[in-house]
Amino acid sequence: MARQRSTDERLARVPLFDGLSKKQLSQISSLMTRVDLVTGDVLARQGEIGREFVILLEGEAEVARDGKVIAVRGPGDYIGEIALLDNRPRTATVTAKTDVAAEVLNRAEFSSLLADAPDLSSKLMATLARRLAELEGEPSP
Repeated sequence: MARQRSTDERLARVPLFDGLSKKQLSQISSLMTRVDLVTGDVLARQGEIGREFVILLEGEAEVARDGKVIAVRGPGDYIGEIALLDNRPRTATVTAKTDVAAEVLNRAEFSSLLADAPDLSSKLMATLARRLAELEGEPSP
């Protein structure tokens, strides 16, 4: 139960999940699977279609675009939230810089949850619309 509560708290900091209730965050975190990776393992590869969302629990991962490291991510950071909603190619390669522990959510399970929970789906769509408006420079209501 402590692991799920911790995952719920991490999910609450992801902009995509902004405004979700504790129950809704718990529904999402219950679908996540812990994975342990070793230094050098690839979490995401640039150009490949993304199929999962990852929250780093321990360790560090390098984010590289076109072979150049552009960032280092650590505990609490996340990658791939857009992969939950869209069949888009990854914009960067993410590689474990150290041994990494992470929580992973795949798109198929997430899509299943959205189909079963229309209220969750509605909130996510509202958040996406708000984020798109912000990206386009429109004021947020």
